[in-house]
Amino acid sequence: MRKQYLIVLLAAAIAVASCQSESRSVMQAVEDTESGQIILTEDGKTVLRYNYKTVYEKDVLDTLAANIYAVAASDTFMANPSIYAVPRSNYIHPVYGLYGEMLTRDWSKDHPHHRGIYWAWPEVDFGNKRGDLHALQLVFARPTGKINLQSGPAHSQVEAENLWMWGDTIPIVREVALIRAYRATPQARVIDLAFRFIAMKDSISIARRGTELYGGLNIRMHTPKEQLISFHTDSADITLRRAWSDLSGLFSGAEGASGMMVLQHKQNPDYPGDWIQYPDLSWVQPTFPASGTRFKLEKDKELVLRYRIIIHTGIQPSKDSSALLWDEFNSEDLQGLMFSF
Repeated sequence: MRKQYLIVLLAAAIAVASCQSESRSVMQAVEDTESGQIILTEDGKTVLRYNYKTVYEKDVLDTLAANIYAVAASDTFMANPSIYAVPRSNYIHPVYGLYGEMLTRDWSKDHPHHRGIYWAWPEVDFGNKRGDLHALQLVFARPTGKINLQSGPAHSQVEAENLWMWGDTIPIVREVALIRAYRATPQARVIDLAFRFIAMKDSISIARRGTELYGGLNIRMHTPKEQLISFHTDSADITLRRAWSDLSGLFSGAEGASGMMVLQHKQNPDYPGDWIQYPDLSWVQPTFPASGTRFKLEKDKELVLRYRIIIHTGIQPSKDSSALLWDEFNSEDLQGLMFSF
């Protein structure tokens, strides 16, 4: 049974080669005519939504503005979460599991800036000032309108440009996000993520909260029953160091257990990134940059980060299965997942 499950997962990780022969485009990337958001679908069913344009949640904002939610006394950062409930863009939500269940969470009352899957840093320094792209303070990722959508029998993808706007007025970083979703098997779906960041000004750096906590590829999920979080990084004495995480359980609306695995790519700077988990928030993420450091974004020099997400049924795959999935991701020719602008 374990061998059969592994074969199915690996088949998903290489995008199910048999569907290459199909002529119809079952995987679609379309722009919603009303919202301007990008929807990736399979056979007409939503796989995920990339919120490229600004999302306004007036009802949520009004509610949060009128209430101060109880948080731990030691959490001074979240002493008044309502100030972080501001419009946002450039994030993925919702992401659906294979049973049609919603895996990611947006606009939570405890941390309203948490927004599904998003790539952001709580400490963005520009000159002698500090903004917070993670909590939507002073610096924001704004869409330029430059997008490239692809549909096909094996996968669909969106490539989109954003500018980090300091004070919502000065562009300081050009970002391109590439999100590709593959056709699913009954047991798994692969979603590849690639991000490129290029500084447009001098004196820009990014860091994790306090340089040692969260920041990078942030993932806030709905809390499932029987939640199980795990992560793994091989020790430094192993030549081929693998790094992956998994969060699984019984999500609302699902017929059985399901989960989300995250694989880091070995070409990422500072690889392997530390894993940070917050079980009470259904949160586990690969961090960047290295603990205790600030990563300088040099003008006109690119920073590229790559990750693979595997949406699966059942509880977390075994260590051996996870290692093979990581090997598959890290042995692939990345020329097929390159930026076009």
